[in-house]
Amino acid sequence: MGAFVKLLDLLLFIYFFFLAIIVPLFDGQSALPKHMFPPVLVDLKSWYTQEYGDYLVSEKPHFFVGLIWLELLFAWPLCVISLYAIVAGKSWVNTTCLLYGVSTLTAMNLDIQELRVLVAILRAIMCSGMLVRRCGRKVAILSEMKGSQRASGKLMMVYYPFLAFAVLAILRGLLPHSGKSLSIGKRSAISKRRGLNLST
Repeated sequence: MGAFVKLLDLLLFIYFFFLAIIVPLFDGQSALPKHMFPPVLVDLKSWYTQEYGDYLVSEKPHFFVGLIWLELLFAWPLCVISLYAIVAGKSWVNTTCLLYGVSTLTAMNLDIQELRVLVAILRAIMCSGMLVRRCGRKVAILSEMKGSQRASGKLMMVYYPFLAFAVLAILRGLLPHSGKSLSIGKRSAISKRRGLNLST
C-alpha cells in the first residue's frame, strides 16, 4: 500500500504544481480584469478558446465565473498547501487532498449515472460502503457541456483529466498516510522532547 500511496503522491504533486501555476495565470483571467495579466497570457487564453472551442471560457456564464472564484479562493490555496504537505510529508495531506478532490469533483460534475459508477469504483477500492448517499440531478461544468451539446470531443478531453485527478485526490484523502512521511513528523517531536530534557 505504501508504494501505491507514494505513486499517488507523485502524480498529485505534478498535478498540484501544474495548477499552482495555471490557476492564477490562466483561470484567473475569467474572473479578474484583463489588464492585470501580461498580453502573452491573454493571447494564450484567446488561442486556447479558439483552438478548443471552450465557450464557457469565452462567454463567461455566471455559474462558471462563480466556480472560477471558488477555484481561486478555495481550490488554489489547497493546491499550494497540498504541495507543501506532500513535500514535507505532513499527515494532514489526506485532509487537503480530500477537500480539493470533493470540491473539484462537485464543480466538474457528474450526472447521477456517472456518480453511481464512481461511487461503485471507490467502494470497491476502499471497501467502505456508499460514499455519497444523495446528490442533485446534475451539477456544473460537464453537465452544461453535455446538456448544451456545444462541446466538441476535443474540449471534453481537456476537462476529463481534471475529473480524473479529482478522483485521485479523493482516493488519496481516503488512504492512510504513508509510514515514511509520518516518521518525519515523529522525529521532530522527539527532537523537541530531547531538547526539553536537556534543559531540565
